[in-house]
Amino acid sequence: MGFTILSSKNLKDLTRAGNRDTLKQRLGLTRCVLRNVNVVKIIILGAGQVGGTLTEHLADEKNDVTVVDNAEPALRRLQERLDIRTLVGDAAKPTTLANAGAADADMLIAVTDSDEVNMLACSIAYTLYGTKTKICRVRDVDYLKEEAALFQSAAIPVDVVISPEQLVTDALHQLILNPGSLQVLDFAQGKIRLVAVRAVEGGPIVGRELQEIRQHMPAVDTRVAAIFRRSESAIIPEANTVVEPDDEAFFIAARDNIRAVTSELRELDRPYKRVMIAGGGKIGASLALRLERDYQVKVLELNYDRCRALSELLEESIVLNGTANDTQLLLRENIANTDVFCALTNNGESNIMMSMLAKRLGAKKVITLITNPAYAELVGQEIDIAISPQQITISSLLTHVRKGDISAVHSLRRGAAEALEITAHGDPKTSKVVGRRLDELDLPPGATVGALLRGEEVLIAHRHIVVEEDDHVILFLTDPSKISMVEKLFAPGTNLV
Repeated sequence: MGFTILSSKNLKDLTRAGNRDTLKQRLGLTRCVLRNVNVVKIIILGAGQVGGTLTEHLADEKNDVTVVDNAEPALRRLQERLDIRTLVGDAAKPTTLANAGAADADMLIAVTDSDEVNMLACSIAYTLYGTKTKICRVRDVDYLKEEAALFQSAAIPVDVVISPEQLVTDALHQLILNPGSLQVLDFAQGKIRLVAVRAVEGGPIVGRELQEIRQHMPAVDTRVAAIFRRSESAIIPEANTVVEPDDEAFFIAARDNIRAVTSELRELDRPYKRVMIAGGGKIGASLALRLERDYQVKVLELNYDRCRALSELLEESIVLNGTANDTQLLLRENIANTDVFCALTNNGESNIMMSMLAKRLGAKKVITLITNPAYAELVGQEIDIAISPQQITISSLLTHVRKGDISAVHSLRRGAAEALEITAHGDPKTSKVVGRRLDELDLPPGATVGALLRGEEVLIAHRHIVVEEDDHVILFLTDPSKISMVEKLFAPGTNLV
């Protein structure tokens, strides 16, 4: 494959005459990259579900992306849809990394299926080629238990360790701690939360205008950042927007006010007490450990040897050898009085069937782990919440990939929207945001500010608030492809003449 780098200065006249595709045709190049200071060169090792979805996000934002994998068909499918470079090869070999451009890459993201390959690739990229930032997906608990000694000490040169199992466990734990929520996302070190709730007829604000919330709760400040109605795209609410039954509303509030705001949109669910977990793998075991001191936890695991291991690991949980596809077992274990049923096996199809059965037998809330994104669209009334490990992992990865001082990124509704926390730097002379009111910010279409953290103070967004230096700004974007416009807006020095 031909690969040519052309400076934008030398091609000024050519680019003025036509678009990039025309330029490629005129020069007869297989691939053309126009270099400028804003382009980030990223190498992604692994073209699986996480690597592929991450590539889509980053390619859409005009980064210079190279994807490496042993599987040529997976690379071909990505290249047919995206403007990226691909390389077939072993991700941990020096020659492969050299050919991928590790010597001048800004970032290497290792998300192959092998922890060992990911760690070795990061080590080789740093030792031989000085790659600046290395992000590594690590799944095995044995490595994670020694994270400080292995990674934080730089014994293995990895800058950021991503553990999908831990991230998914955190998400599940938050859903159980916040009854009635569909998604719970932390910002500003947990001081601000973005919560998704499905509006139910009978909620005080349902069928009324959003501005009436303040009349109901004069002491609580909140902002509804977006509403998803049926299959329509997101609605950015105004004061006179009417909330309809079955709307999926994303609202932002201080952590202590979440329950009060939820009660405006639906009748509050009672705190959960009984949790049944189908699947005693890494996620199931980790969740049971988190919950067992405060909840009555039962774990169903089909593999007998794994059951024995779980019974030694867990102190207060009940471990049962069996499958949640067994109707009689579920009935014997009192599924009708179970507050939350979590289907967490590594088989997405089985998880869906187990969840539907548990719901029909009386489980009050069903949470289902779905690894195939296509299945998420099939979830109906019998599955309350679908959890995607890929989307949760990608949210964490994007936090470290984004330009600018971004503290957190969360992908929403299977990538249809995005929320992020970005810090404002500079002063009124060097920044397009500092010293300006929120209603004066030149935000891209579909972007809205939900809240700010100023020191220890949480400020829910209102148009008169003026952004100050070092404010942490929480934004909601209905179009994630507009993220680069937000990054440029917050970049200090962009206002200099």
